[in-house]
Amino acid sequence: MVKDQFARYTKGVDIAYIVTVLIIILFSMTLHEAMHAFMGYWLGDDTAKLEGRLTLNPIRHIDPFLTILLPLLLAIFGGPIFGGAKPVPFNPSRVRGGEWGSALIAAAGPLLNLLIAFVAFGVAALTGVVGEGGNANGLLAQVLLLTISINVGFFVFNMLPIPPLDGSRVLYALAPEFVRRGMEIMEQFGLIIIFALVFLGGAAFSALLTTLIGGTITIFELIFI
Repeated sequence: MVKDQFARYTKGVDIAYIVTVLIIILFSMTLHEAMHAFMGYWLGDDTAKLEGRLTLNPIRHIDPFLTILLPLLLAIFGGPIFGGAKPVPFNPSRVRGGEWGSALIAAAGPLLNLLIAFVAFGVAALTGVVGEGGNANGLLAQVLLLTISINVGFFVFNMLPIPPLDGSRVLYALAPEFVRRGMEIMEQFGLIIIFALVFLGGAAFSALLTTLIGGTITIFELIFI
């Protein structure tokens, strides 16, 4: 099974593995945040551009904890790899489409991660990296399997409907007024909530993410294999 190939590959942790993970994280999260910025600009808000976030320069998007430390620690200790970056600013009053426009800006980043994972899985299937008797050895396999797992992890984590994650902005467009007010209060404690999810949620939160990531990879498997 495909998930067994992922498990076999990620058992070994060495310097090459860590460097590869870091490169893929920087690539994936830069595109994630840039897509937020480009979508906001396309919908009429130039806030991100004025603050220098309409760029593919990873330095403008990196959050030391969410982008670097957290995903690397998860990779080293064998957990599902997920993370985030500095939020891209936008002005809802300047976005075409109101709340739906804001939801589209929020969803753009995670959906790009999902697309990257989908394309990488397709390449992995075509090259025999995944599937029955798939070869999980070599640099190509390393890059493809990590690209899939990291980007699916970023998609799943960021689409959770919990402030300040992207999924909360999508929920905000659908939620009644009293739920929106509660979410606005929660959003003020952004990083504290993330810390609580990761460190206090512990095994339960990790199990939830593992299940969601595994379910997404299973869908890819049904499409390509």
